[in-house]
Amino acid sequence: MTRTLSILGVTGSVGQSTMQVIEELRAQGRELPVEAVTAATRVDLLADACRRLRPKFAAIANPALLGEAREALVGLDIEVGAGPAALDEAGARPADWVMSAIVGAAGLSPTMAAVRRGGHVALANKECLVCAGPLFIEAAKAHGATLLPVDSEHNAIFQVLTHPERVERLTLTASGGPFRTWSREQMAQATPAQACAHPMWNMGRKISVDSATLMNKGLELIEASYLFGFKSEFIDVIVHPQSTIHSLVHYIDGSVLAQLGSPDMRIPIAYALTWPDRAHVSTSRLDLAKLAQLTFEAPDPVRFPALRLARAALDRGASATTALSAANEVAVEAFLEGRIRFLDICRTVEEALSHLEGAEAGLLAKLPSSFDEVRAVDQAARRAARLVAGNTAAA
Repeated sequence: MTRTLSILGVTGSVGQSTMQVIEELRAQGRELPVEAVTAATRVDLLADACRRLRPKFAAIANPALLGEAREALVGLDIEVGAGPAALDEAGARPADWVMSAIVGAAGLSPTMAAVRRGGHVALANKECLVCAGPLFIEAAKAHGATLLPVDSEHNAIFQVLTHPERVERLTLTASGGPFRTWSREQMAQATPAQACAHPMWNMGRKISVDSATLMNKGLELIEASYLFGFKSEFIDVIVHPQSTIHSLVHYIDGSVLAQLGSPDMRIPIAYALTWPDRAHVSTSRLDLAKLAQLTFEAPDPVRFPALRLARAALDRGASATTALSAANEVAVEAFLEGRIRFLDICRTVEEALSHLEGAEAGLLAKLPSSFDEVRAVDQAARRAARLVAGNTAAA
């Protein structure tokens, strides 16, 4: 298999895991030339990725770092760009397969550039679907692009979705995060370090906090709805602390198909990279006898209101899911910076959405037809969340 690749967000945890998979497959003799890589601000990690992958083009999101990036890449014969236009160029460059792993709304435009080129687009960026799901689905159809889910839960569904027309419902599994057994009183005192100490997965700070609030699962519920075409009432969430079963598909004959594996992002990345084939990757093999048991429990809606907020936003429509994601980004940032407490995260999101319902209800009621409209909702939600977070911090 010869497949030209690009990685949008090469310095994050997914981007780093993608590099590891590429290097292992190259060592097996597969031709996997890299067209482009991008980073936000980590020039050192971008340079390391360029030395290892030898792409034709590298982009740094912060324009102020262009000179530093060029200096770090001297002698590698790699074209270097900076700023949003350079990220878009990276997405639009001729690659058969593009990994979308930029965190947050910053990944929307470069990922859409990749979708408009056609080919395979591996989605690890949640905001592409949460903020602009209908736009991405329609664009993929119009340009002949294939959207390949990389989130372990959606990748699991993708692997066992053999007869979509015969599916009764979907179940997403959640680890429960670091506070699964904590009381609300304990959670009220939780620190950023504790929230980022995920018991099963090694992830970035933002997604780790989302896992701690279960907002990550709420965003995944929205993604699953857009990706697979199911309304929220046909998508369940169950807490599964071992993170071994990654999702389940329930069929109309009573069969339930599940994808199992060790909690290692290289598994879904390798599947997306080689689909419809599979490749040997040196991930940890699942030993059920050693694991001994798999346990499940219903999520607690009182301690973890994020799922309720996500379902309500999904039922409201695409503008509401955009607002939810944007408000959550602001709230998580405020928590990580020590300006609000852990339980204030979901409270900030809920109050920001309530503010928009009153002040800008027309904005939320409209289905976005362009990125400009998505950005307008995103910015309105951020303003509302900053106001709420600021008032909370001052109280």
